[in-house]
Amino acid sequence: MFIHCTNKMLDKLNVQPETDTEQGDGNGLFSWHANITRINGRQSAVFMNNNSQYVIVLFGLKAKDFSRMDSLFKQAIRMVWREEGIKEILIDDYLARAGGVQFGKTKNRSFVARLNRSCKEMTIFEKEINSEQLIQSGLSIQTSKLLAGDGKGGYIHPNEVLYEGLQQLYGGGIFSVRAVEVNVQLMLETREVWRRMVIPLNRTFPQLHKILQEAFGWWNSHLHEFYVFERLQREAGLSYNHPGLMSDGTQALVNLVSNQEAFDYPDEIPMQLEAGIKLSEYLPAAKQLIYVYDFGDDWRHRIDVMDVIESYPSNHPVCLDGTGEAPPEDVGGEGGYADFLAIMDNPEHPDHAHMKRWAGSQLYEAFDLKRINRILKRL
Repeated sequence: MFIHCTNKMLDKLNVQPETDTEQGDGNGLFSWHANITRINGRQSAVFMNNNSQYVIVLFGLKAKDFSRMDSLFKQAIRMVWREEGIKEILIDDYLARAGGVQFGKTKNRSFVARLNRSCKEMTIFEKEINSEQLIQSGLSIQTSKLLAGDGKGGYIHPNEVLYEGLQQLYGGGIFSVRAVEVNVQLMLETREVWRRMVIPLNRTFPQLHKILQEAFGWWNSHLHEFYVFERLQREAGLSYNHPGLMSDGTQALVNLVSNQEAFDYPDEIPMQLEAGIKLSEYLPAAKQLIYVYDFGDDWRHRIDVMDVIESYPSNHPVCLDGTGEAPPEDVGGEGGYADFLAIMDNPEHPDHAHMKRWAGSQLYEAFDLKRINRILKRL
């Protein structure tokens, strides 16, 4: 494995640069570029694959880390690609084929320019940084999804180019993740709106929030929370309409919240900040969730685990089926939604034209399975 280093990186490594021997398949899949930058004020290393521009980030490096950069980088590849859902046996084989790590000079200005672009663009995903970890899996994966120039006047998604390279190398599917098939029902009295989905269990609850936003056409303009239910009957001191209480008396095990301010308003159900919590920590042991979006309009989604897929051959969520459109944002809860529908269905209503324009500004449109899955593939 050859790593083309900027002068700053070579100085930190304190090594004599070697000559690239074009290891592996010779197409850049086993070669990387590397630079030193500062992320959130902390010294970090950014590695970019020569073939795909896929990025791997090491955050908060100490002086001692540079003396073990060869083993540290291989460890980072394993951890990040494992988070991607790439088969462990293929990661093992890639690292074996790559051989020992060699450090040398950068290849040309084009590669350095692409590397510098990656260093700048990853600031978009600062929320993905885990300040307690050296290897930044979330930041690496998200940055590698950004559109990048291919040097030929076109554009690529680095993660997809990496997947294609590995698929060609190994002659088939490269993913295997544990996943759940779920039914997500928007809890409305008068209309049927639901989505049947497959969601990898290595995703976090904040990522599940984004997945549900896209599946139902929400705008991510309001706060949200999750309630996780176990199959136990409890004596609950909750009001009958509390989102943490099922109609059969089952009380939520935990309330996963999206912001620290939620802890200023505790109730009987224990709260936990959702950041960094993977779905696998609760699912599929828990069979039901309630996802609440917009505490004003109070849109509740009941999530039922229908099946467990032990070896799902993809690393992104997919919507299998669904029906109905979610209400427009800020329509005023289910009562306001009923008024909205009545006006939209009556061309003679004096507010019909205005409401139709407003619905267009809210991007209120019919359920489109293909469009949803195009978006979900990027999440």
